[in-house]
Amino acid sequence: MDSTVEILQESAEESAEKVQTQMNEFVVFIQEHIPNMVDFGIRLLIAILIFFLGRFLIKWLRKRIRNSLNRSSADAGLTQFTDSFLKISLYIVLFLIIAANLGIEINSISMLFASAGVGISLSLQQTLSNFAGGVLILLLKPFVVGDYIIEDTNKDEGTVKEIQTFYTKLTTVDNKTIVIPNGILANNSLTNVTAKAERQLDLRIGISYDSDLKKAKQLLEQMLKDIPSIMKDENLYVFVDSLGESSVVLGIRGWVKTDEYWTTRWNLLEKIKLTFDEEGIVIPYNQLTVHLDDGA
Repeated sequence: MDSTVEILQESAEESAEKVQTQMNEFVVFIQEHIPNMVDFGIRLLIAILIFFLGRFLIKWLRKRIRNSLNRSSADAGLTQFTDSFLKISLYIVLFLIIAANLGIEINSISMLFASAGVGISLSLQQTLSNFAGGVLILLLKPFVVGDYIIEDTNKDEGTVKEIQTFYTKLTTVDNKTIVIPNGILANNSLTNVTAKAERQLDLRIGISYDSDLKKAKQLLEQMLKDIPSIMKDENLYVFVDSLGESSVVLGIRGWVKTDEYWTTRWNLLEKIKLTFDEEGIVIPYNQLTVHLDDGA
């Protein structure tokens, strides 16, 4: 019994000595590294102050430049592109300053990019392509903010709302936002629907072979004259476009203001249907006629 008590006492003493030794080592470690910890804490506080001060200065500078561009009546796309480029560039400079303040060497950051290798190089290549595409868009002006465009490859379309450093934002007719990289818009074909102030209205209407062709043409000509949004100082055409299998296809051509195109088109199609119904002009539709031979 006594030997067991002695063993327990020795074990407890050894544990206490180990704990004491570990505590002493911890205290020594803290004492040795307190200056470094204090220095890092000060650097961190300074970095936080630099970040908030830098962010304030960046916002102030961007606002001044935007106001200057707006006063000079600069293109909206140029203003957006410059603001986006300035924002990215200044924040990169700000984070490099913060990294240097925290003791991170710029060479270390460069080595990190170099070690990443092909992945970053490909990413940078795509980024530079989008940046170059944005510059080309601003220089060549295939479209500007407010234009309605159709990207022919992927058939994305909408009104241009923003031209940023690396991408362009479109808003669709149902208020969705489409983000397209500038490289795609610069390297692929696109259709600028609203580049011109006027747009041609071109419709095809089929009437049955039994309907009065001359009467149908007269009705269409009168409708073109009656709709105010169709420009009367431009030539108006109503003509036989083709002779189809089940209909005579009439063509209608006129000019409208670009922003009134769809409204005019919808109104004219509705007016054609109602007027033809009233005047007995038949618009045929595909149907199947079966003839039965009684002598079979």
